[in-house]
Amino acid sequence: MSLAGRVAIVTGSGGGLGRAHALYLASKGALVVVNDLSQPAADAVAAEIRAAGGEAIAFAASVTDEARVAAMVAETVDRWGRIDILVNNAGILRDKSFAKMSIDDFRLVVDVHLIGAAICCKAVWEQMRAQNYGRIVMTTSSSGLYGNFGQANYGAAKLALVGLMQTLAIEGEKYGIRVNSLAPTAATGMTEGVLSTESLEMLAPDLVSPGLLALTGEDAPTRAILCAGAGHFAAAHITLTDGIQVGRASDAGEQVATGWADVTDRAGEIVPAYGFTQAEREVAAATGKAPVAAAVR
Repeated sequence: MSLAGRVAIVTGSGGGLGRAHALYLASKGALVVVNDLSQPAADAVAAEIRAAGGEAIAFAASVTDEARVAAMVAETVDRWGRIDILVNNAGILRDKSFAKMSIDDFRLVVDVHLIGAAICCKAVWEQMRAQNYGRIVMTTSSSGLYGNFGQANYGAAKLALVGLMQTLAIEGEKYGIRVNSLAPTAATGMTEGVLSTESLEMLAPDLVSPGLLALTGEDAPTRAILCAGAGHFAAAHITLTDGIQVGRASDAGEQVATGWADVTDRAGEIVPAYGFTQAEREVAAATGKAPVAAAVR
């Protein structure tokens, strides 16, 4: 499998996991834009890629700076004529318990992870639509999927990226744009002090990056959530149970409370194809008729 000739932008790739991503994509033949806040850091990684026989350019920009991101995309298209892959990797941490966390720290983390990814996606979107091809990877986290103490801001942003993935994948489908999420566990500056030294030694960033080949290749899935760390890969899913129908019963609340085991019974659960699947099933349960597709605007 090869990414030969594909053009990839990797944000936050001046070090850590982003650097591993950039080096890996380049090793598979991709032409790589190394983005980072630090120009020297981006230059160093781009030089590594070129020294190994690949092609890369370095571009310093904050993902929250719309003008700089637009300039990066324009320079990429001017140089290589297209953009095939966007890996939204840039991120920061401001960990504290919610009681001690300031709204400024909450907003900053959401701005970088969520708004920054949205800015980058928007910047490449029309190019990908025009060329009828695109692969976008969001960097989510188990902290968003399942929660983690002290990471309310980070977890909220990371799960929001999954929501962004779900909708962009639906809107991009007819244009050949596939959008997925990667939930990595890696020893980087962002995880130092969070995990034990022994664990960090097993969680080398370059053991995560091979997952990108499946998510960005010709036969990539769409709307997948790939969890990766220490060379292990697994998929996460957001599912919907069969549930129960109580209708307008006067004791509806009591039925939900006492029937909680049935509400949450995972036997027969599904992964909805789109958000309105919930509404379709609810109406079907209420009427006793087969589901009628909701009007999707």
